[in-house]
Amino acid sequence: MLATKEKQKVIEKFKTHETDTGSADVQIAVLTEEIKRLTEHLKKHKKDNHSRRGLLKMVSKRKSLLDYLARENVRRYNAVTKKLGLRAKISK
Repeated sequence: MLATKEKQKVIEKFKTHETDTGSADVQIAVLTEEIKRLTEHLKKHKKDNHSRRGLLKMVSKRKSLLDYLARENVRRYNAVTKKLGLRAKISK
C-alpha cells in the first residue's frame, strides 16, 4: 500500500475536479504507483509469489481501467498515458 501522503500527491496531480478521488484517471495513477513499488519489492524478493499474484491483479485492474477510459474519452486516455509514461494503444 502507498503511504497516505504519497497517495494524496498522486490524487492531487490527476484529479479531474476539486473533490475527485475515484475517477478512472486517479485510480490508474494510484495503481501505477503501487505497481512500481511492488515491482521494486519483487526484485529483492524473487520467491514472494503472494505479492506477485497481487501485482498481476493490479496490472489487470489497471488495464481494465485504461480500456474503459480509451472507450469513453480518448483525449483523457492519451493525457493519462502520457503523464504516467505508459504505452498508449490509441493515438488520435
